[in-house]
Amino acid sequence: MFPVIGIVVLILLVFGGFAFTGGNLTPVLHALPHEMLIIGGAAIGSLIIGNSGADLKALAGGLGKVFKGPAYKKQDYLDCILLVSTLMKMMRTEGPVAVEPHIEEPKSSPIFQQYPTLLKDDTLVHLICDTLRLVVVSSGTLDPHAVEDVMDNALKNHRHHALKPAEGLQSLADALPALGIVAAVLGVVKTMGSIDKPPEILGAMIGSALVGTFLGVLLAYGLVGPFATRAKTVIESDTAIYHTVKQLIIASLHGHPQPLVIEAARSGVDHGNQPSFAEVFDGMRGR
Repeated sequence: MFPVIGIVVLILLVFGGFAFTGGNLTPVLHALPHEMLIIGGAAIGSLIIGNSGADLKALAGGLGKVFKGPAYKKQDYLDCILLVSTLMKMMRTEGPVAVEPHIEEPKSSPIFQQYPTLLKDDTLVHLICDTLRLVVVSSGTLDPHAVEDVMDNALKNHRHHALKPAEGLQSLADALPALGIVAAVLGVVKTMGSIDKPPEILGAMIGSALVGTFLGVLLAYGLVGPFATRAKTVIESDTAIYHTVKQLIIASLHGHPQPLVIEAARSGVDHGNQPSFAEVFDGMRGR
């Protein structure tokens, strides 16, 4: 909702402010489609040149995140703590073998099936299952620090790939002012070809050419740049739940008491999504 409001405010205040101060919008609106065709075409072409099909698909997904916002809310973080805590408690009380069916077939696991939102996130499910599989096959003899290193590498790799849409948008934002200049130069070339026209016609043509520069800068700093920032913020927010998983598993492997394990994970959650200590323990008692 807020991105849409921001776009409306941007357009109204930029063009409305121009008109309010005596500017004539007619030449701007007349030139806008042609300049947008050149700038937009150059932008799309550069994206195709510099990215693979998978990267372009991810870029479209990044734009979707700008408008959808973070995927995980407070209840999802509570569910994540309950899910991993249940698995770690089972491993501690019943042994690693008891957990094996759940991590080998998570979609068939009655534990995972209690949390359908989390089960849809393949990255989260693989992070849990792959890490616990290491513990199971080692019969619980792994050094927790070694497990933490493995999880850190997995999280670093995921973050690198997850941020590509935001980086692509930022690269596009950086290029748009120059692409606007390209459109403006073409407009000047067109004007020079009509140098024998009356001054009023030449003035309108030069004004149309300058719309290209204006549009490139506006798109870069008013739309695409903020889109990139917003996409990065949302992606970073969505990856925070993986760090919650890591805190729960590592603290449990260190043999800390369950209240400390839960607090280690809960305290690392953003305050807006952080479940209370009582909510977590009420959820644990209900299982």
